Amino acid sequence: MSNTPTSGAFRTERLWAAAGVLFVVLLATSGWSWLTSSEFDEHCARGMVEGPGRLLGFRRQTFPPAVICEYEHGEVSAGGTGFFGVVMWICLMGMALCVVLALLAECVELPAGAASAQRISRTEKLRRTGTALFVTASAFLLVYGLAAWPLVTGPSSACSARGEWGTYPPSTVEYSLFPPQATCMYRSGETSKLNPGWVEVVTTALFVPMAISGVGVALALRRRQADVSVRTNRSY
Repeated sequence: MSNTPTSGAFRTERLWAAAGVLFVVLLATSGWSWLTSSEFDEHCARGMVEGPGRLLGFRRQTFPPAVICEYEHGEVSAGGTGFFGVVMWICLMGMALCVVLALLAECVELPAGAASAQRISRTEKLRRTGTALFVTASAFLLVYGLAAWPLVTGPSSACSARGEWGTYPPSTVEYSLFPPQATCMYRSGETSKLNPGWVEVVTTALFVPMAISGVGVALALRRRQADVSVRTNRSY
């Protein structure tokens, strides 16, 4: 029977559970940081925040979400800085490590009788790796599609696709489809990037688990086909 357990697999339940917990903590701390820093720049501009010296400006930090007001003799910040910033980075790195290890474990096959191995059929193994590929590919394609759509539909006009620019829209100087990015030049000669830098990082990071899942599916399919061939030969 094709559904009879013929191999072993690593138990990855704890890795996925840990990744889930870290993801929830990351969402909670990121949301709290975003809420606490949403109007902090206005408070600095209105003098509601006391800083060391004269206010020079402020900048927004994408991750961890924070607003940093720059004063003449130092900085004052709100959001994901200090302790909460460390927590968010630990959660992000821990979650990424758990996910990558769990996906790599799906690429490895153990003897069915190995200690602590989970007995699993070839068909179920293919189903598990296929599910992992579907989830990781969906996440990657969603982010990539949102970031790369102007580049795919009109590379030469990607920079002017997201706004009403009137007579002098910015021109696309150079672009790349992976990571999805373009250099935009304005009439004044100034240049800027089409997508924020974090979009490039996130797109590249999401490609890694998708690639690992793809390898897992290919290996599972190959092993299943080999198993079917052996059973077919034995039947003759």
